[in-house]
Amino acid sequence: MAGTLRQRKSSAVKQEEKSAQNWGRSWEVSIWTTIGCWFMLAFSPSIVIFFWAACDKYQCSIVEPVLLIADKGLDGVLALLPQPTVAGFQLYFAWLSFQVLLYVYLPGKIGYGQTTPAGFTLPYVVNGLLAWFVTHAIFFLGSLYFEFFSASVIADNWEGLLVAANCYGYFLTFFSYVKAYVAPSHADDRKISSSMAYNFFMGIEFNPRIGEYFDFKLFHNGRPGIIAWTLINASFAAAQYQKIGYITNSMILLNILHAVYVLDFFYNEDWYLRTIDICHDHFGYYLAWGDTVWLPFMYTLQSHFLLRNPVDLSTPYFAATALLGAVGYYIFRTVNNQKDLVRATDGKCIIWGKPAQVIRTEFTTTDGSVHRSLLLISGYWGLARHFNYLGDLMISLAMCMTCSYGYILPYFYIVYMGILLGQRIHRDHLRCSGKYGKYWDQYCEKVPYALIPYVI
Repeated sequence: MAGTLRQRKSSAVKQEEKSAQNWGRSWEVSIWTTIGCWFMLAFSPSIVIFFWAACDKYQCSIVEPVLLIADKGLDGVLALLPQPTVAGFQLYFAWLSFQVLLYVYLPGKIGYGQTTPAGFTLPYVVNGLLAWFVTHAIFFLGSLYFEFFSASVIADNWEGLLVAANCYGYFLTFFSYVKAYVAPSHADDRKISSSMAYNFFMGIEFNPRIGEYFDFKLFHNGRPGIIAWTLINASFAAAQYQKIGYITNSMILLNILHAVYVLDFFYNEDWYLRTIDICHDHFGYYLAWGDTVWLPFMYTLQSHFLLRNPVDLSTPYFAATALLGAVGYYIFRTVNNQKDLVRATDGKCIIWGKPAQVIRTEFTTTDGSVHRSLLLISGYWGLARHFNYLGDLMISLAMCMTCSYGYILPYFYIVYMGILLGQRIHRDHLRCSGKYGKYWDQYCEKVPYALIPYVI
């Protein structure tokens, strides 16, 4: 009898440990996933260069570069490649070094991420909002008031910056890959699959760090990535002013929409510590190269387009686009605020005039510790499991609509966001299923729709 109980207990513990190990990215990788990783490693830098060349050489037409390659073959491909410049490298690494200094030395409160599969609850210095204001104040004072440099300096050096960012992105990816093997920050949170391509692309280390607080994920997503976002837009707006003598209402609206999104990120940076990027993704090419190249160069395509193709929006179109962005932002923020309120009050709060309904869960980390959490099943979170993504998509569409219509390139962003968020919904489902087990099954029964109620 005692032996049977011990066997059952041992089996339960093993099952719990297996469940904990299923958090995050996969251990077992299919041949198709490996092929997909190789494809993305080749495709992602190619499309960034293609879109840059389309804007830089062909007024953002995506047809002309294709015709050139079809006509010239390899010579056509070589003609589209960006060239390195001394100014580009100097500007990029001065910018990167400055952001490191701000990240390390600016004051900020200490925030904490979610408990990792190995049982770590890591501290983060939350000073991104202050870093954003310091960076933009220096940029605008230096360019517009003291006139040390032109406000269009980023747009003017965009080609050289693209090459420099790629060099750093690949260095960071290889560095992180090697570090995961020889000097991991938290060895128990690593995941080394059977596929080298998958390990390289999705990452091995969960939270690579230098010292106690310099976190690779938080720094590279927030600083060379998201702080750069609004700075890039401002520089392209300045370039538009130099080109046509004024800044179009489309460029102004685009800068406002992007600034609202970015400032929301930094104002709620502590909240970001509990999102999929920090508490789910490992740090490989997907985040290392993605944060340093893909984010700043692909998320700002609309400002590149509006420099080459200035658009003056009609008042009704401007108002409709602004309204779409405002409603999208309202949904995005209020949905996330509901979850934060429930976490802060342990579910003892009012949602839409009624007591919050939650599923109280338990989960086990690989160190054997049992933890408790909540799954909200009322308010927005009772309508769909990722209703906040609907707001995200509305904001993204509004950003694209600032470029009016008639071109494909500015709308790449909404297509990409649809694919990205759809993939995140799938990955989050797998992660939560592994983490919460039967509790997640109960949640999915009560909230069957992933994104849009009664649709999907």
